[in-house]
Amino acid sequence: METKSARLTILIDPVKKAAFEELCAAQDLTPSQVVRQLIRDYLEHHGVTYKTKSTVGTRARRKAP
Repeated sequence: METKSARLTILIDPVKKAAFEELCAAQDLTPSQVVRQLIRDYLEHHGVTYKTKSTVGTRARRKAP
């Protein structure tokens, strides 16, 4: 998961927003979770790659002598 967050503000029709929030709740998901997944899917669909994980802790481990 990403280590930092950035805010994305959108305008949406109130009726669509209410329907979206109701559907998310019925699926036990938050609207933010669904929007993040939609963005990941959209980027993947268009072949866009991006760095998602920190490199901290992923260095090659030293072998014992």
